[in-house]
Amino acid sequence: MTSPDPAPTVGPREILALAVPAFVALVAEPLFLMVDAAVVGRLGVVPLAGLGAASSVLLTAAGVFVFLAYGTTSVVARQLGAGSRRGAIEVGVGGVWLAAGLGLLAALVVGLGARPLAAAFGSSPAALDEAVTYLRVSALGLPAMLLVLAATGILRGLQDTRTPLAVSAVGFGANAVLSVGLVLGLGMGIAGAAWGTVLAQWGMALALLAVVLRQGRGAGASLRPHVGRVLGAALDGAPLLVRTLALRAIILLTVATAAGFGDVPLAAYQVTTTIWSLLVFALDALAIAGQALTGAQLGSGDARGAREATALMVRWGVWGGVLLGVGLLALHRVLPALFTDDPAVRSAIAAGLVVIALGQPLAGYVFVVDGVLIGAGDGRWLATSMTLVLLAYVPIVLVTRALGAGHGPEAAVVALWLAFTAFMLVRGGFMAWRVRGDAWAVTGATR
Repeated sequence: MTSPDPAPTVGPREILALAVPAFVALVAEPLFLMVDAAVVGRLGVVPLAGLGAASSVLLTAAGVFVFLAYGTTSVVARQLGAGSRRGAIEVGVGGVWLAAGLGLLAALVVGLGARPLAAAFGSSPAALDEAVTYLRVSALGLPAMLLVLAATGILRGLQDTRTPLAVSAVGFGANAVLSVGLVLGLGMGIAGAAWGTVLAQWGMALALLAVVLRQGRGAGASLRPHVGRVLGAALDGAPLLVRTLALRAIILLTVATAAGFGDVPLAAYQVTTTIWSLLVFALDALAIAGQALTGAQLGSGDARGAREATALMVRWGVWGGVLLGVGLLALHRVLPALFTDDPAVRSAIAAGLVVIALGQPLAGYVFVVDGVLIGAGDGRWLATSMTLVLLAYVPIVLVTRALGAGHGPEAAVVALWLAFTAFMLVRGGFMAWRVRGDAWAVTGATR
């Protein structure tokens, strides 16, 4: 009989041990896009605008399946907290096989439907052509992207964020070298940036799967596809899928509004979104710690410990947001020069970064509580609340579209980020109400 793995005693050291390595792993994808944006930006405004539309499609395709990481972390951590390492790995492997199937499907949809998908954002014909080129190449990396999500979820649930850290660091370095070499060295244009990302993503996927394979064999776990486990991973992830679809709908509504304002606002919004994503994942590192620690604590029956850890991580999230906001304000006129030489785009980027900076403390709260609730397996409530938030956001974005039309790029980008901050405020209100109650803190090996 396997001896139980006790849930960790949660304090600052335990949170940092998971959160710090998780940060680098989390920012891998936005860093990939940031490198691509910086390199493609040297080609001109039109390629950068095309990258903006293409990036939104890719992030949506990957974001829809983020439950492969988040849901897997929760169920693996619960099994680990309940004392079954073998069971933890076996339930996680079901998510890996699910990721493989969904990744192939996503690649086909994005690759074959690149033009209509990119056209949905209302880009100019020239920017649309650039977006289609980027998407058709990048679709080849979608299976790898989803496999990385699932394998990372297993390792996080096992309280290991250092391995994803190491793999992400190597992957980011490889992507940077490949993108610069292929785009600027070989003159492959926006396609070169896409190929660099695809190659880096597959390298990361193979490395993480090798680690999971070794861990599984060491625990005596079955790694073969099992219909019940794959189906269980799909059913467990369904509420998080609904939650993510509603979140992506909110993001896509904002991007579509930016595209309607013209190429300059869209290019500026692409850059500000990339920077925002980097800040989000810095704060979300605490959320990842929340997922792993909350799942393990509730799996071992320690609801009080889960609550105490939540309170500590929320405080850290808010103060982390304050620090990030202050830093971004100090750099809001420096960062735009890293992405473009166009004065109008630079000015619009700087204006948008001010609004983003002011909203960081709120973001810190929202992302930490979101991570805790995911770790608790509270997917149904998250799905319902995010759907309600989406309904509340529709009139906000319609007003933004009306007010931003006919104004300059700076005003348009500021309006977009004010609307998005309003969405975060509504979302934070729902989160605060939920976490004050007890319904989310269900204990046991399964919820």
